[in-house]
Amino acid sequence: MAASPLVAQGVLSLRGAAVAGLSLLLGACAQTGERPRGGGDSLGNTVASFDPRQIGKADIDRVADLHRREIFASVRVLAEKLYRRNPREWKKGGHASVEAVLDRLLDPRTGWRPVDAAGRRGTDAILLALSADFAGDRVAVFIGGLGGMLNAAFEEKTEFYLPDELDPQKIHNSARNLEIAAWKLANARDTSGALLLASNELAQAGQPANLSFEREFGKMIGNLDLLAALLADKGHRTIARVAQGVATAVFLPVPSLR
Repeated sequence: MAASPLVAQGVLSLRGAAVAGLSLLLGACAQTGERPRGGGDSLGNTVASFDPRQIGKADIDRVADLHRREIFASVRVLAEKLYRRNPREWKKGGHASVEAVLDRLLDPRTGWRPVDAAGRRGTDAILLALSADFAGDRVAVFIGGLGGMLNAAFEEKTEFYLPDELDPQKIHNSARNLEIAAWKLANARDTSGALLLASNELAQAGQPANLSFEREFGKMIGNLDLLAALLADKGHRTIARVAQGVATAVFLPVPSLR
């Protein structure tokens, strides 16, 4: 049976609307894909392009990505602040400036680079940097050890996807190790009683205290503790907590994959 003129007209209208809608959708997709992430449209509205890598990520992976980026941004801040407060350290390597030594010490992608620390890594390198008889660049070895420990806590990955698993215990242990490292940094002295590395400044007459190092460490510790709690809750795991005084504490294990 032939379709009535009204039905035929309705079908054509639906087809036309579908084609028009598809054209608009494809146009929008193409337009979005051409813009950089976080770009704007002609009205100034933010337009986020689609990143195919996000398909393979769960919410916890995106959270881990963010926490890692924030933590290693803080590692760079600490490195620069330590070199500014201790210019003799970056001069030991013959570098022209603080910026030059930071470029050598910190990889833009991973946030850190291994350093020559007499074969020591992670927390062992931190201890070496704060030993009275060490003659090398204390800041480089301290930051290299810090970055190595944190990199091990994140399973030596810079991004996380569905198959990846982070150990909340390692994340928790690295937070406790940061507390110990911060205390040792503020208190390690040579045989004459002088600080090995200057960091926080106590309040003096007419000058308030400078606790920016303490705040940066606190931000990192808070980030790690939150991530450890989220990971433990997601995996229905319990974090073992060890009670110890920071002055006499020993570094907790954060084993590397290597």
